[in-house]
Amino acid sequence: MTDITAIPPDNGVTPIKDDPDGAAVLNALPDPVLVIGPDGDILYANNAAEQLFRHSRTHMRERTLADLIPHDSPVLLLVERVRQGESSMSQHGVRLETPRIGEHLVRVDGAPMADQSGSVVLTIKEQSVAGKIDRSLTHRDSTRSISAMAAVLAHEIKNPLSGVRGAAQLLEQSVSGDDTQLTRLIVEETDRVVALIDRMEAFTGDTEFDDRSPVNIHEVLERVLTLGKAGFARHLRFVETYDPSLPPVHGNRDRLIQVFLNLVKNAAEAAPEEGGEITVTTAYQHGVRLQAPGGDMPMQLPLVVTIQDNGPGIPDDLRRHIFDPFVTTKPGGTGLGLPLVAKLIGDHGGVIDLDSRPRRTVFRIMLPIARDDGQEGTNNE
Repeated sequence: MTDITAIPPDNGVTPIKDDPDGAAVLNALPDPVLVIGPDGDILYANNAAEQLFRHSRTHMRERTLADLIPHDSPVLLLVERVRQGESSMSQHGVRLETPRIGEHLVRVDGAPMADQSGSVVLTIKEQSVAGKIDRSLTHRDSTRSISAMAAVLAHEIKNPLSGVRGAAQLLEQSVSGDDTQLTRLIVEETDRVVALIDRMEAFTGDTEFDDRSPVNIHEVLERVLTLGKAGFARHLRFVETYDPSLPPVHGNRDRLIQVFLNLVKNAAEAAPEEGGEITVTTAYQHGVRLQAPGGDMPMQLPLVVTIQDNGPGIPDDLRRHIFDPFVTTKPGGTGLGLPLVAKLIGDHGGVIDLDSRPRRTVFRIMLPIARDDGQEGTNNE
């Protein structure tokens, strides 16, 4: 097999196979690194690449890149372009997905090797976690603006509306025929506006709440799914894949029920009447931390819950704004359900993210776990 170097030899670095220190440096990198030969064969893979593709380095060196990823993957095209142009290239938002490795949203950087014609160095950087955290903080800013708006509406609009409603009811006693229908319309529309403001007032609650304790997330999901199967989702098939060893969440049980009831109800409304399916999973992931505003230490977010449906998906033009207030895909919807979910998840110090395409919409929630003293996990754990 062809000898390779990690860095062109004019930088004074000897080949990896003769330089254990050079290999150690690559193995210490958190991002997967592959060296692809002229024929697409894998000449080198670091430890992170072994973890991503779930193959040993020895096994990968007996394969080609096309054996590891789908044949229509843009990564293969990027490798070919780097090889032909002999210049570095990057591609963002690449989706790597196989049954073996699952789904990953990554950035791929490719660079030619100066001393090995046709060989390409690939570096793969996971993008999903950073994107989740960034979008989650944006969602929190959106809900803060709703909080201020709801407080103003409650004070400046609800009181006058009660007067309008009362006047309409008095008029109803002295009119008849079509006029009665008009007064009833005034009452009904007034009640509808008040109900909308009441829903918005949910955003004015304190972002820090004291009534938190260790919560078994599976008990929360069991309650939510029991309600769904007995009512709004009784026509759907449920697939539940749980990790029974998960530690408890540091949170508020009732508010977590509210979060997942909303998400499951949305999934049930999106799923088709025939063949509709909702998949609920729980899992533990390592290494994800979020620095909360005002916090001294970053919190660990290892507990992951996903709610998936096989509906038509969320349109591209709405996907990036689905957690913004008054954005909805439902006829007659208010667009406040998902912003409230984002607020409650943010109140727990967690992150919510969305991935949607036809027949596969996934809401992914990452939450902090409870330590033995009942507090949120921190970097010291």
